Amino acid sequence: MRFDKPNILALSLAGIIAALIWALTSSVLYVSTENAYLLEIGMVSIAMFIACYLIIRYSVEEFIYNKVKIIYKNIHNLKIGNDEDEDEVVRSSDLDMVTREVSEWAEQRDIEIEALQVREAFRREFIGNVSHELKTPIFNIQGYLLTLLDGALDDPEINRRYLKRASKSVDRMIYIIDDLETISKLESNMIQLAYSNFNIIGLVKEVFEMLEDKARERKIKLVFKKEYDKPIKVYGDRQKVEQVLINLITNAIKYGNDKGKVEVRFYDMDKQILTEVSDDGVGIPQEDLARIFERFYRVDKSRSREAGGTGLGLSIVKHIIEAHKQTINARSSEKAGSTFSFTLQKGK
Repeated sequence: MRFDKPNILALSLAGIIAALIWALTSSVLYVSTENAYLLEIGMVSIAMFIACYLIIRYSVEEFIYNKVKIIYKNIHNLKIGNDEDEDEVVRSSDLDMVTREVSEWAEQRDIEIEALQVREAFRREFIGNVSHELKTPIFNIQGYLLTLLDGALDDPEINRRYLKRASKSVDRMIYIIDDLETISKLESNMIQLAYSNFNIIGLVKEVFEMLEDKARERKIKLVFKKEYDKPIKVYGDRQKVEQVLINLITNAIKYGNDKGKVEVRFYDMDKQILTEVSDDGVGIPQEDLARIFERFYRVDKSRSREAGGTGLGLSIVKHIIEAHKQTINARSSEKAGSTFSFTLQKGK
């Protein structure tokens, strides 16, 4: 039998004590009085049973509640956010409910601790990434300035070249800081989206024109998957969606194959329009796909830095799409290209 409640424990112990008293007393009196007082013995045993039950139950409850009431009260208040009297909180709850509530609280704390550990690991990695990304242009600037101060300043050809390189490093720092500020504002909902209905095909064409020179350098074609003879209207912040397309198409150009192509296609998803941007480049390993939207995460760090960019583009893209309460996904295979797809609400 499980003694998981005070009344069951008290009942069992009282029964055992009463039975022992009845057996002991009746055996002694039976020998000396030949069964004369058995009825009285039975009445006394019943009275002893009731008395023992009440005393044991009261003692057990007082012992248990005095031990657990402070702990349970704190857990109970933390869980549901009230401040009831500790005795009333515990006494109004049976032990099954107390056990269940404490177990749920402990499980929830484990989940929160695990989440905090993940965040702490991400924070450390993020700080390391920020310091690394900023350290590179700072050291470059320092090197150029020291070279100029050591005498190269008097050489017109060298000083101009080094000043231009230092200027590029300053620009890179500004890009990183601007992107970090953008992400911070998106995460804290400080950027208000200016919703409107617009033709996303027309917007993609504008982005194609902006990035045409970059694509031409690598002989990459920027094309639609098929001809669209009708506008496709979406509802969102046109400027922010333009930023999304610029980032995705720029990445497709960077990591696509020379003389390849970048394709954009659209799908009608009932209440949404799905936009896909695909390249035919090196692709992304499966183990990296889950992390590509993290800040500063790079699949191929050396090649990514050579290609330029701050390492924050995809993180900004994700935040913009999620600010629209929509989703973005990526699928890829190594040496078979990558496809980024995001949804937007249908426009009118």
